Amino acid sequence: MASVSSSGPIRAVVFDFDGVILESAEVKTDAFVELYAGHGPEVVARVRDHHLANLGISRFKKFAWIAEHVLGQPLSETASAALGAQFSDLALAKVLAAPFVPGAEDALAQLDARGLPMYVASGTPDGELRMIVERRGLAPRFREVHGAPREKPDIINGVLAQLALAPSQVLFIGDGMTDYKAARAVGTAFLARDTPPLHDEWVQLGVRREPDLTRLPELVEAW
Repeated sequence: MASVSSSGPIRAVVFDFDGVILESAEVKTDAFVELYAGHGPEVVARVRDHHLANLGISRFKKFAWIAEHVLGQPLSETASAALGAQFSDLALAKVLAAPFVPGAEDALAQLDARGLPMYVASGTPDGELRMIVERRGLAPRFREVHGAPREKPDIINGVLAQLALAPSQVLFIGDGMTDYKAARAVGTAFLARDTPPLHDEWVQLGVRREPDLTRLPELVEAW
């Protein structure tokens, strides 16, 4: 891989995965709905709302929150692991078959050709995420791929330390409020992949946003 050009302030890019690289965000939403469908429509509605308000957070943290705040019952480690296995059964095949976000493949190719270091910071369990990245042929594009249980601010701070960069030289791209908060916590630049569930919030926050990754190479160049 070529060395990073010194021109332009963005020297590395960190991507969330579902809904940013692959059109797999709805797959995860549907999996949560199906997982709790037996508890009735009121529970399903609360589960769906919590999931959409916390895109990018580990599914296991969501299971724990749902057990405590929605179902009002404890969740053992064994039960949590079982939910995780069910969730993977519901979602994994669909994620592996999901189309790319428009412009994603070309953007990754262009940024890679420039020698720009790229990373993934996702709420998907680490082993599952790495397998998906590998199976989709994306592993060569990324310097590192990180999933849960590592938190996104920790992952981004690791990138800053590894590359000896200031936070303002790293761009984090996400589609959830968790991604935005991680970028704010660390101080990196942030670009929102704008989708209907959070559109109004992005507008209210004045966040830079794009409907897809079609313009990403030029945005990175001009940031």
